Amino acid sequence: MLRVPSSFAAHDNVAVIRILRDMFDTQTIFYLVIGAAAGGFINGLSGTGTALFALGFYLAVLDPTTSVLMVALLAILVGVQGLFVVRHNIFANPVRLLRFTVSGLVGVPIGTVLLNTIDVNNLKVIVAAFLILYGVYFGFRSSLPTIEKKTPIIDTAIAFIGGTLGGAAALSGAVPQIWLSLRPWPKSEVRAMLQPFNFAVLGTTSLILLLAGNYDKKLLFGLMITLPVGYVSAQLGLYIFKLIDDTLYRRTLVILTLCMGIATLASTSF
Repeated sequence: MLRVPSSFAAHDNVAVIRILRDMFDTQTIFYLVIGAAAGGFINGLSGTGTALFALGFYLAVLDPTTSVLMVALLAILVGVQGLFVVRHNIFANPVRLLRFTVSGLVGVPIGTVLLNTIDVNNLKVIVAAFLILYGVYFGFRSSLPTIEKKTPIIDTAIAFIGGTLGGAAALSGAVPQIWLSLRPWPKSEVRAMLQPFNFAVLGTTSLILLLAGNYDKKLLFGLMITLPVGYVSAQLGLYIFKLIDDTLYRRTLVILTLCMGIATLASTSF
């Protein structure tokens, strides 16, 4: 068996650290770490929301395309552990999940085209305002409204909007989270809709951007910083997800929607 001398391994580690220091200043590394910690935690807790918490930090130090791609890859790679938690619920209703996911995928190419034509900050302000209005209205009610009947047409429209926002700014989970928080479903069933949907939409978004050549060393080395932080933060979020009951989970989604809106709006000033 071939052994790599420890001196070589140490040299490689020093080289990587030197590259990171040359590529990113202290402020950039700080923003990447904070964004990954916040996005990873929310991903672990709810199965979505990575971009709503992380994108603002990334846009402050990276260009829009790199920011969106890094957030999308972070959500996918960190979110795998969340998929494993609800793996038994994912195919409980395959027709509903397929309809939701396919509708979202249709919107992704439209969103990726918009990425190069719209001001991401303006999009964030619109989304943030919507999230805040929803969170304020429903977050402090004594009881949450529920929608129990089947709504395939509305589901399709919601998923399409989510897919478009996912392609434009990796915000695929914002509108679907609002919609699914109105469903009186067990928390595992809600997550089993949200997380595969986000996985498919953000995976397709990442693939389109990568095939278009939107990757460089900054993205790769940035992921070396963000992925470990996001993974650990997601573990904490998953731990809390397992502790809370279904009613508290629904309430948490609504409050998180308000927090996401405030965080997204605040990030536009970075």
